[in-house]
Amino acid sequence: MKRSIILSAGLALIGTTALAASSDLMTSVPASSLTVTDWYKQDVYDPSNAKIGEVMDVLIGPSGQVSSVIVGVGGFLGAGEKDVAVSFNAIKKATKNDKVYLTMDTTKDALRHAPGFKYDSAKTTWVPDASNNNGKS
Repeated sequence: MKRSIILSAGLALIGTTALAASSDLMTSVPASSLTVTDWYKQDVYDPSNAKIGEVMDVLIGPSGQVSSVIVGVGGFLGAGEKDVAVSFNAIKKATKNDKVYLTMDTTKDALRHAPGFKYDSAKTTWVPDASNNNGKS
C-alpha cells in the first residue's frame, strides 16, 4: 500500500512539473518573428551598395530583446579586422534576389573610426579593445 501511495505521489508531482513546463510552450510562432540567421554572419552594405562589414555577433539584453550587433569591418580574411558595436535598429533588413540584404546608413570609414571591441571568452561578453580604439584598422 505504501508503495502505491508513493508511486502515485511521484506521478502526480511529475505531472504537475510537466504541466508547469508546458506553459512556456507555444503552439505557433508570431508572424513578426525574425531569425538570428537573417543577421549573423551576413554582409552589411552602405546606401550605395558597397560592402562595409559583416555581422559577427547578435547581442541580447537582459529582457531578451536584441539590443545591438557586432560588425566586423576592414581587414582581409579576418586579419586586421576591427569589431564595432552598433544599435540593432541601425541595421535595416531587406530581401534582394531572394536573399537577406542588410544595410546601414553609414560609411565603412565611419565604422573604422568607431571604438573597437573584442570578445572576452572568460567573461563571455564583448569588452573595449584598447589595442584597436585609435581610429585605425
